[in-house]
Amino acid sequence: MTGTDDLDKQVERQARRMQQAERERPTLFGQTVYIGTLGLLFVLPVIGGAYLGQWLDSLSEGYSIRWTIGLIIAGIVVGGLNAYLFIREQP
Repeated sequence: MTGTDDLDKQVERQARRMQQAERERPTLFGQTVYIGTLGLLFVLPVIGGAYLGQWLDSLSEGYSIRWTIGLIIAGIVVGGLNAYLFIREQP
C-alpha cells in the first residue's frame, strides 16, 4: 500500500503546484510593463550616449564623430548590462 500512498502524494503535490502556477501567471498588462521597462533600460543609455557624444563632438573644431561613436558603443554596453541584471533579478 505504500506505493499507492506515495503516488497519491506525488499527484496531490503536482496538482497544488499547477494550481499555484495558474494563480501566479503574469497578466498581459504585467508582461507589457516588463517588456517596456526592459526596452527603456537598454535604449536610454544608448540615446544618452549619442546625445552626449554629439555635444562633445560639436565642441571640437572640424568634423568629428569619435565621441559620438564611442559613447554610443558605451551606451550599448551599459544598456546590455542593465537589461541582463534586470532579467536576472526577476523570479
